Parts: sequence; C-alpha cells; structure tokens
Amino acid sequence: MTKEGELVVPLVIILFALFASLFTLSKTALEFSEPFFLIGSRMTLAGILLISHQFFFNRAAFKIKSAHILPLIILGLVSIYITNIAEIWGIQYMSSAKACLIYSLSPFIAALFAYWLLNERLSPKKWIGLCVGFVGLTPILFTHSSSSELAKDLLFFSWPELALVTAVFASVYGWILLKKIISEYHYTPIMANGISMLVGGLLALTHSYLSGENWAPLPIIGGKYGAFLECALWMTLISNVVCYNLYGYLLKRFSATFMSLAGLVTPLFASLFGWYFLDEVISWHFFASMVLFSIGLALFYQEELTNNFSTDIENSKLDAA
Repeated sequence: MTKEGELVVPLVIILFALFASLFTLSKTALEFSEPFFLIGSRMTLAGILLISHQFFFNRAAFKIKSAHILPLIILGLVSIYITNIAEIWGIQYMSSAKACLIYSLSPFIAALFAYWLLNERLSPKKWIGLCVGFVGLTPILFTHSSSSELAKDLLFFSWPELALVTAVFASVYGWILLKKIISEYHYTPIMANGISMLVGGLLALTHSYLSGENWAPLPIIGGKYGAFLECALWMTLISNVVCYNLYGYLLKRFSATFMSLAGLVTPLFASLFGWYFLDEVISWHFFASMVLFSIGLALFYQEELTNNFSTDIENSKLDAA
C-alpha cells in the first residue's frame, strides 16, 4: 500500500465517526434549542454558505432555469425539510445509537426504491439480505423510547421510530432527486444542495413558528444563545462542509460497496459517543441488531463483493498512486 493509501484508509473511519457525532450533537443541541428551529436555522445557514461559495468561486454555474424551480423546491421539501423534521422530532425520544442504527436501513430502502421506481430486479441473495436487514431492526425495537405520551406504540413501531423510518425513506428519495437534478439538469452538487438546504431550512423555520415554538425573540431554551450557536456551527461544519467533501473524495478511491459496508461502524461510534457524552445506556438489543444488520448487508452485497470488490479496490489504488 502506498503512503497515500495508508493515510486514506483511516479517513474512512474518521468520516463515519463524524457522521455518528452528528446524532450526539443533535441530542446535545436540543438542550439549548427547540427542535424545528434548530433544523431551520442550521439548514438555512448551510444553504447560504453553499450558494455563496458557488457565487464567488464558480459564478458561471450560478444560475437557475425557471423550468427547474419546482424540482429544486421538491428536492428541498423532501431531502431537507421532511427528512430533518422527522429525524429531529424522533431523536428526542430515543438514544442517539438507536437513531443511528435505524438510519442504517438506508441501503436496503435504496434497493426498494430502485426496484419500485427504476425497475431494477433483485437477485434471490439480495432479497434474503434485504429481509435479514429488516429483521435486524426487531431486537432494538424492544428497547424503550423515552417516556412520553408521544412514544406510544403504533403496531410494531413507536411514533418516534416511525418518524425515523420516514426520515430514512425521505433521505433516500432525496438522493434520487438530487442525482436527477445534477445529471439531467446539469447543476453542480454545491448549487443543488445549497438551494435545497435554503428551501428546506426556510420551510423548517416556518414550521417552527407555526407549530408554536417560543419565538420570543427566538426559540432558544434558557437564553443559552452561545451554547446553541456553538452546537449549530459544529453541526454545519461537520455535516455540510467536512463530511460532504470527504465522502466525495473517498468515493473516488473506494467502491460504493466498500463505503456502504464501512458505514456499519457508524452506529458503533454513535453508541460510544452517546455512552460517553450523554450517559446513554446501550443494551444487548443494540448489539443483536448490529449483528443481524451486518449479516443482512453482507448478504445483500455478496455478489458485488465477489465480482467487483477486489477490482474496485485495486483500481482505486492505481488511481491514487
């Protein structure tokens, strides 16, 4: 392995540790801010930063066609507003590790969207992996959410768990919409994400005001403006600046299959951060779900692992050399 390759591999672990830290930061930020205001302010700020970057550093691509306004608004509605509103509401009533593990459903839900929307057929092994992955959610559903009238069971899910699953579906569908806007409408990722974050952030701020969050003058709990600003800035820096760019950098060197499998460390980091910073208790249900998830994802990707994994890694090394 080249010296650059030795440096790149730890970056994969750092990336998913940073992703996991966002769940812990979200839980911490909720001590200083109302949930919907937290999402609205952070996404609006991130959108302004990305659009400003596009304006100052690539002004030639700073344009919006009238025919694309509606798709961009829908992107902001789905990938930013619905995803984050559902996530931040649900995460209030469960541990950060549990929320992160539910988010690990993303590869499986992406496969279902591909099956429904793109008519991609799944092999029997992928169907088995898909089923095992969903079964993997079962043990952790037996852990109790925070005591609240809002956390009463709905069939097999509590309302917060259902909100997190909704967030995952919206997130995956948002990636499909983003890919369409970038590939077919020829927007840069920064421009498309900036617009969607600004739209979704403004919708979330409107939601915050209409839902009765205390705008007197702002929905900051106990007047802790400094603590809120610190959390919001850290979340914006980690999520919208560092992780976004680092993930793109690593995808040039590793296959998507490898990155998906490496992402299984995210809930482990989330459980560690939640235990250390938030005094969260991690039960055996979490680890049972992690094992089942790992088996399901490994089965799901078995064909890619057999046929493409070695080739992708060797090509990545050659490209990086």
